[in-house]
Amino acid sequence: MLLNEKLLTSLRESNFDVIFYDPMMPCGDLLAEMLGVPSVMSLRVTFAYYFECMCGQMPAPPSYVPAASVQGHLTDHMDFLERLENLLLYIGHTAMYKLQMIFTFDKLYTKIMGKPMTFCDTLRKVDIWLIRSYWDFEYPRPFLPNFKFVGGLHCKPAKPLPKEMEEFVQSSGDDGIVVFSLGSMMNNLTKERANTIASALGQIPQKVLWRYPGEKPDTLAPNTRLYDWIPQNDLLGHPKTKAFITHGGTNGLYEAIYHGVPMVGIPLFADQPDNLNHMKTKGAAVMLDFHKMESKDLKEALTNVIYNQSYKESIMRLSRIHHDQPMKPLDQAAFWIEFVMRNKGAKHLRVEAHNLTWYQYHCLDVAAFLLSITAVAMFIFVKTCSWVICKCLRRTTTKKPKKE
Repeated sequence: MLLNEKLLTSLRESNFDVIFYDPMMPCGDLLAEMLGVPSVMSLRVTFAYYFECMCGQMPAPPSYVPAASVQGHLTDHMDFLERLENLLLYIGHTAMYKLQMIFTFDKLYTKIMGKPMTFCDTLRKVDIWLIRSYWDFEYPRPFLPNFKFVGGLHCKPAKPLPKEMEEFVQSSGDDGIVVFSLGSMMNNLTKERANTIASALGQIPQKVLWRYPGEKPDTLAPNTRLYDWIPQNDLLGHPKTKAFITHGGTNGLYEAIYHGVPMVGIPLFADQPDNLNHMKTKGAAVMLDFHKMESKDLKEALTNVIYNQSYKESIMRLSRIHHDQPMKPLDQAAFWIEFVMRNKGAKHLRVEAHNLTWYQYHCLDVAAFLLSITAVAMFIFVKTCSWVICKCLRRTTTKKPKKE
């Protein structure tokens, strides 16, 4: 696309005011560079250390800002060994991303621009970073003035359910319902895993709506219905919903926070373990291992989340935090996009850190200078003391003894 001169000419003649893109799909930043147009980036992925910290200059002290890990077990309260692990993760992520970019995108960007250009060079020029999370989800941490948190911008009040689904939900009585979805990417399970899950669901009094287009499990109970698709947001907003079984995708988590529904998390891959660990740490979820859990584990987790009021209280507290904002997340996202359009960018929010080298950013040159001055002063002091002592000793030894 970027080598298509006819297309680029057409885009330039269209005089766009802003480019809005997600960096997980590359080259939107490079298009903004080639067109000379301000850009707004929308981002939400826990493994975005390279984007946010290395390119965006978002401060991330490893002493209390946990790096993403496959296990997703680190929080902002870390003991010595966890801080050691966290620092090693930061170093590993930095090396991994740098090598990945050097051998992939940096070469491509240099080829297209006809001059040395890196992936980070273009990301540094982003005017506004719209981060799709908020302090109901994130641990407190420092951030920059051009980083705006708009988590849950897709959430909205629940709509009425389809008639047949509403009848099934109402048939649950006072026990209520459980909403179950492992995301759109999980369309099939092994027969063993499906039977394990279905067996557990059949042992609870609640009715279960399970989004699962795969083969019907042999142990499926009458209280559980399978659907190829479910109106997840509308179900989570239904007053009879007691719990949400989720894989830990950010969109689903925010819908649960928005409507105040406690969760049983079964993470599968990528950022899901880390996402659910945030919810577990905040007291709003129970986590299970997809590969190791038995029917009794899932049943116990559901029973705990539904009947232990602490989970409901925790998720309602997060829900209140989410709703207690001066602007709705979607309105805030729209405002900052229009802000960039009105002001032809937002360079006044860009920190000077982008123009510093790594050693200047960490004041290593200043530290080296101060250490050098200290070393020189210490050297002069020691030499002076040695000279004075030697001179005194010389006078003592050369002085003639008195005659009797």
